[in-house]
Amino acid sequence: MSEKIDRRKPPKPAMGGKMAGMMAGDRAKDFKGTFKQFVRYMGNYKFSVIVVMLFAVVSTIFMIVGPKILGNATTLLAEGIMGSFTGSDEGIDFDGIARILLTLLGIYIISSLFSFLQGFIMTNVSMKLTYRLRKDISEKLNRLPLKYYDGTTNGEILSRVTNDIDTLSQSLNQSLTQIITSITQLIGILIMMLSISWQMTLIALGILPVSFIFVILVVKKSQKQFTAQQKYLGKVNGHVEEMYGGHQVMKAFNGEEKSVETFDEFNDKLYVSAWKSQFLSGIMMPLMMFVTNLGYVAVCILGGYFAANEVITIGDIQAFIQYVRQFTQPITQVANITNILQQTAAAAERVFEFLNEPEEIPEAENALTVNTTDEPDTELNVHIGGSVQFAHVHFGYNDDKVIINDFSANIPQGSKIAIVGPTGAGKTTIIKLLMRFYDVQDGAVLVDGYDIRDFKRKDLRSLFGMVLQDTWLYSGTIRDNIRYARPDATDEEIERAAKAAQVDYFVSTLPGGYDMVLNEETNNISQGQKQLITIARAILANPKILILDEATSSVDTRTEILIQKAMDNIMQGRTSFIIAHRLSTIRNADMILVLNEGNIVEQGNHDELMEMGGFYEKLYNSQFEVN
Repeated sequence: MSEKIDRRKPPKPAMGGKMAGMMAGDRAKDFKGTFKQFVRYMGNYKFSVIVVMLFAVVSTIFMIVGPKILGNATTLLAEGIMGSFTGSDEGIDFDGIARILLTLLGIYIISSLFSFLQGFIMTNVSMKLTYRLRKDISEKLNRLPLKYYDGTTNGEILSRVTNDIDTLSQSLNQSLTQIITSITQLIGILIMMLSISWQMTLIALGILPVSFIFVILVVKKSQKQFTAQQKYLGKVNGHVEEMYGGHQVMKAFNGEEKSVETFDEFNDKLYVSAWKSQFLSGIMMPLMMFVTNLGYVAVCILGGYFAANEVITIGDIQAFIQYVRQFTQPITQVANITNILQQTAAAAERVFEFLNEPEEIPEAENALTVNTTDEPDTELNVHIGGSVQFAHVHFGYNDDKVIINDFSANIPQGSKIAIVGPTGAGKTTIIKLLMRFYDVQDGAVLVDGYDIRDFKRKDLRSLFGMVLQDTWLYSGTIRDNIRYARPDATDEEIERAAKAAQVDYFVSTLPGGYDMVLNEETNNISQGQKQLITIARAILANPKILILDEATSSVDTRTEILIQKAMDNIMQGRTSFIIAHRLSTIRNADMILVLNEGNIVEQGNHDELMEMGGFYEKLYNSQFEVN
């Protein structure tokens, strides 16, 4: 073994501070910062967005010049009619009007073409961005520490993946082009209005301060309501998902009333925030229409006066009135988009908060890998036998509450170790540390003398086979659920593992046998049968170290005896950790670690511990006491 490997095998390491980089304080709400991050996220699509902006501008410009050209046709028609009455003209110039109308038709066709192209490109960008966000969230889920899932409901995460990203997608697809179009319209229409009459333009502009006052007042009131709406939408989704997933437990304990009360509480808050936000958003249009009509009336009065005095033509009046009508549309659109952008900001903030969550401590570039070949060990690729050492381990799920205190143990390769103790003593926590679901706060956990933090997580966890008290199966065939441990396993290997786990005897009675499909809730087989399938999965993995956390708790006594015999054979030559509350099942363990309040208070085999007459002896005899 090289010197570098020897360095990785300290006899008594002190690795405090490993978790320091994973902790982060709560982030303040920052809509501006969220949109900056969103813009950076769109960096890969900047060329497409620039094209969309250009096409939107061109489309809008062609639409803006339309009323001015149409006004020329109106002027020709009015002059022709007046000439017919006075006899001073040849009549209406229908050829000139036709040319103007054909020109106008061409302009509108070009405008529509550019509008279609920018819509097509923007839809493509928004769908790609949505796809990337969902992909990044999916990958993020695999990089988050277990601590995050312990503190976040499934429904809350699901809400970010579905509702919040859908909100972003719709806003990006619609609002971005509307903003560009509205700004272009405002500038273009203002120029066209000034070219007709600066006096009437001033009157039209007089409605802007009033409009902005209304916009500011409504936005100020609605912003917090949109944030609350997204928040309580996530809470409602989370509660519904939890109650649906655990509806049997909820019904068994008559929890329907409490569940409905909780749902009503969240739903009422969602209703109030959604009602206020939608109401405030809805009154924006009527308010803007009221202000618009005031300006429209003033322009009509002044325009009539100018036409009577031949300051401007009738066609210009018609064009200007159209511009006044169009001038308020982009203002109204900007007001509506402002409300939408608030909801988008709230959704984007939730998405990026999730993407910015602290991840698991990254693996070192020179992390150890497990050597599965017959080749000799190298500096970074080593064979593992299965011995485990706990060296002065301290750990707490919260920094201010340590539950494992100076835990040390040396487990030889091939040993059968039982971990016992009262509820909350830290039994399952020891297993979580061994699998590196959590990192120790001080001390170290070692396998064959190598600190588990020096391994790649994938390689480390490939050493373990785990059967938990809570079974985990997915919708699919029984064969595929067993194969999950080793995707390359043959059908013969799967059936051999199933026979060893006593699965084969009940599978033959099921319709379809190993090809029977478990439903989404996996409730078309019994709890005991599900447990047997998870045991078969662990057997198929052929691990160096077995972890059995109440693995036989859900099976009957007869099946338990069969499982125990099969597990005894499987555990030969493998290091095995067994967590059991029924202490009669671990009497033949090589070593029993007795935990209480995070400390090993006793250790030894069953006979030795019973002779000591201490904590274990009382714990063992308590299971036979009759009140």
